[in-house]
Amino acid sequence: MNVVPTSSTDDDEMRPLGSSARNRWSVSETRANLVRQPAPPRPITVQANGKVVTLDVARTAIIIVDMQNDFCHPDGWLGHLGVDVAPARTPIAPLQSLVPALRSHDVPVIWLNWGNRPDRLNLSPALLHVYKPSGAGVGLGDTLPGSGAKVLERGSWSAAIVDELAADPSDIHVAKYRMSGFQDTELDSILRNLGVTTLMFAGINADQCVLCTLQDANFRGYDCLLLEDCTATTSPDYCLAATIYNVRQCFGFVVRSQAIAAELIGRERPALGHPHHE
Repeated sequence: MNVVPTSSTDDDEMRPLGSSARNRWSVSETRANLVRQPAPPRPITVQANGKVVTLDVARTAIIIVDMQNDFCHPDGWLGHLGVDVAPARTPIAPLQSLVPALRSHDVPVIWLNWGNRPDRLNLSPALLHVYKPSGAGVGLGDTLPGSGAKVLERGSWSAAIVDELAADPSDIHVAKYRMSGFQDTELDSILRNLGVTTLMFAGINADQCVLCTLQDANFRGYDCLLLEDCTATTSPDYCLAATIYNVRQCFGFVVRSQAIAAELIGRERPALGHPHHE
């Protein structure tokens, strides 16, 4: 009996399979290797309120909530309703400093924004009622007088991130339609494909969409850090105080962005570039 020697062929070549380097197999025509390559830990230590916290930058992402024209620009929806948007703009400056530092260390930057369908079929009457309780006025998806922009409609100026916080091509965008960014969205799937276990939260409103998303993250087992100076609200001051108290007490830690940035400065950036887009 003659034995035919085996040789390497293209079919035997192991090829990567997966949208993220953090959650990737290798496969060929005849084999599948399900062993993910572990990301080496990159710990940093920061002072939170009442406790020193060490987190792994290699398994961390930042979620920036609702820093959009309709909430933060004087000509947006809230401005039209007579709301003072100055508090909503306070996260801009600290985020301008922090976000580039995070990107340079391959920490995924996720913009979690309202982005309604033009036909509003993703919005229930109960949700519409929150912002249009009498049925009159300008609510979600309605046209703003003057600009003609549709309130928080995906792809519109209203729903766009404010100019001062221009997104990078490496960033990730998730549209939401509820106060929680986990409800009826792909956010959880994205985070799990990125191998993320720790989430930093920033944006507005602290007591509404930020808190609801942070709570849902906690319920799903993510470690949560609220960036106090990168989070704000147009609600009364006691709402922010209650939010900070509840995060400390029940859902995670409260830190300041300067503590994160200071730990990243001078550290060697990782060898991989933006693994979530590889």
